[in-house]
Amino acid sequence: MNVNRRHLLTGTVGAAAVALTASACASEDGDSGSSGKKVGIAMPTKTSERWIADGDNLKASFEDQGYEVTLQYANDVAADQVSQIETMVGQGVNVLVIAAIDNKSLNGVLAQAKEADVTVIAYDRLILDTPDVDYYTSFDNTKVGTLQGTYIVEKLGLAAGEAGPFNIELFAGALTDNNTKYFFNGAMEVLQPYIDGGQLVVLSGQTALEQVATENWDGAVAQDRMETILTSFYTGGQQVQAVLAPYDGISRGIIAALDGQGYTTMPVVTGQDAEVDSVKYIIDGKQAMTVYKDTRELASVTVDMVVAVLDDKDPEINDDTTYDNGDHVVPAYLLEPVSVDVTNYQAELIDSGYIDEADLA
Repeated sequence: MNVNRRHLLTGTVGAAAVALTASACASEDGDSGSSGKKVGIAMPTKTSERWIADGDNLKASFEDQGYEVTLQYANDVAADQVSQIETMVGQGVNVLVIAAIDNKSLNGVLAQAKEADVTVIAYDRLILDTPDVDYYTSFDNTKVGTLQGTYIVEKLGLAAGEAGPFNIELFAGALTDNNTKYFFNGAMEVLQPYIDGGQLVVLSGQTALEQVATENWDGAVAQDRMETILTSFYTGGQQVQAVLAPYDGISRGIIAALDGQGYTTMPVVTGQDAEVDSVKYIIDGKQAMTVYKDTRELASVTVDMVVAVLDDKDPEINDDTTYDNGDHVVPAYLLEPVSVDVTNYQAELIDSGYIDEADLA
């Protein structure tokens, strides 16, 4: 498996797009393959375009390998995801690929999967407190936060010696997602020294992860919280100069709140996932940056892992120390995220085929 997948995949995007179009027309309940092996895919929601892309990429890629595929979305309801996985196990899947809604709700159903000799791969969200997770595929999640924090520091000139003080507010993802702490801690490793030194000031005083988390990664929840912060703490001419936002949907909610308060010059607002609407905001100057995680690469790594498992081979991993799920360290394959702003979105997103330029019109 070639680690430099970004370049390998660029030439295959057109063919993959054709495959995805055909796949999208198929039923989510699964299509018959020629291998006799079955793969179950459990995705969390269709409210984020990245999870739709993940599901489509995985389904098409597995079907290209001849596997029978069942793809299900649980619309952010953990109990529904448990039920869907239970059904897939009953249908005789050989492998489960799971992006968990609640990282601690799957213990019982995964025990059933293990009894049925099903291999379980945690997809981009580590599943906690269970011995029944075999592998993990994701990105370097700490680096996602590091890229966000570093972008804020550089854009405010802090790295070049600007004293500020600059006002910043902090947002994180859902506490039910294990990645949230990695994103937030990665960012805070960069930002905390400037907060401690007084160059960055959190006027709301909300700095603990539990205070800044956003239920279900919901942009509307983030908008409500940002509106409350602005009306409660930013009075008498105070302005916010930066907002740490972990995900594009949350970023857009924050920007809506800022718009509502009459901001014409936006603070430095970060993001993640390179969603089309947020890339438009980047081009328009509303959102400063996003962290690009090529889901095509992640699907490819995951498919390679499943192929190896079903061929009774050891899949390739590149991290066997970082991701302790509370029961054991889960062997992982991690990919590199990329910081994207107005200066490089064309090369990273358009030229690579990740986004169709017409969608940004």
